[in-house]
Amino acid sequence: MGYKVKAALLSMTALAVSMTANNALAGGFALREQSSYYQGMSFAGYGTTGPSISSMFWNPATLTGAGEGWTIEAHNTIVVPKAEMDGTFTSNGVPLPPFGVVLPNSSVPSGDVGNDAFVPASYVAYRLNDRAVFGVSVNAPFGLSTKPTDNWAGQFYSRSSKAMSINVTPTIAYEVNDMISVALGLQIQHFAVALKQAVPNVPGFPTAGLVGEDIGFGVTAGVTVKPFEGTEIGVGYRSMVMHELDGQQFSPAGIAPIRARLKTPDMVNLSVKQRVTDAFRVLGTVEWTNWSRLKTPVVVPLVPGVASTPLPFNYDDGWFFSVGGEYDVTEDLTLRAGFAYEMSPIDESIRSTRLPDNDRYWFSAGASYEVFENLSLDLGYTYIHTADTKVNIVPGHQDYKPALGSYSSNVDANVNIVSASMRYRWGGPHARAEANARGY
Repeated sequence: MGYKVKAALLSMTALAVSMTANNALAGGFALREQSSYYQGMSFAGYGTTGPSISSMFWNPATLTGAGEGWTIEAHNTIVVPKAEMDGTFTSNGVPLPPFGVVLPNSSVPSGDVGNDAFVPASYVAYRLNDRAVFGVSVNAPFGLSTKPTDNWAGQFYSRSSKAMSINVTPTIAYEVNDMISVALGLQIQHFAVALKQAVPNVPGFPTAGLVGEDIGFGVTAGVTVKPFEGTEIGVGYRSMVMHELDGQQFSPAGIAPIRARLKTPDMVNLSVKQRVTDAFRVLGTVEWTNWSRLKTPVVVPLVPGVASTPLPFNYDDGWFFSVGGEYDVTEDLTLRAGFAYEMSPIDESIRSTRLPDNDRYWFSAGASYEVFENLSLDLGYTYIHTADTKVNIVPGHQDYKPALGSYSSNVDANVNIVSASMRYRWGGPHARAEANARGY
């Protein structure tokens, strides 16, 4: 293999796959938007039973709150993110082999790198008997779609990013007694990624990148406890899913196969619901996400003569805290609201142009309306404010490459989310679900 081909392949393996790991699996792109019902409370109390079986995503034991017969729900969420970087790339002025290219300084802004996204989620439950409930959920727990302006200042770090996941999770839940319920589910997850960036060592800075996909498996588990009338505590667990991504890397030198072992983080959550009056309930959630387990995965290029590349993540763990309440205005109409604080696993020493993530503040409101005895609608809205954020790819940053130069920018970011769902029950009375909704 010629020097030019080897140099380009090695460069693109280290850069392109590094961006896969650092962005496709980042905390900012783990999608929490799996329920219109809980969207309206900033996901407070999402691991306790209620009229919506969407809580099974976080705690499958909540399925025991489903009514008799069948329950089916369709949740539809529109995520409208905004993220703009108005910074400067400063070249080191070092000629890059094999063509002796010297990179220019640039202050071209990124424009809005966030792309609007549609996040669907579906849930089905069937009560087998007085104690057992079977359910299936279909979700997109991880997702990413960003595209800066062409030839912007950070083009050597990112030009576009797309990641998609689909989870199908069959679950069985069992009510041990009137106080305790348990459940176990199987995650079947498809994960795909496509990333592009400018090649710094080729005249004209053409585009290169990679695509890859895999199907992996994990579990979900949970328990709910009702120690007193009107009080419920839920603990849920979602395991990691290991992926052996098989795909291709493309550059001006050609196309080459690659393989990368990546894993999604596992997550533990604790939720509480307390009935205050017959019409008013308060809820809360604490969520821990084990992003620090990613550490340093290794990329294996399937090309003779090219060494494997370690990828240091150095992420912290992520935390999410939320509190909310809901009030039954009438038997048919319920209003809710919530607030949350999310601690990002990303700090300035590892923050990249593909992942300008930081701590977030959630403000939410929502409502449910029972149209007929067996048909209900849920609405939720959230505004997310991101803390002041900087990207500084300078000496000491794990993405810094001395031959290229440095990039520094402030980031202006926020998110608007609108969500709506429909819930339909048939085959039996739903008194059990209504009682769980009101904390009885």
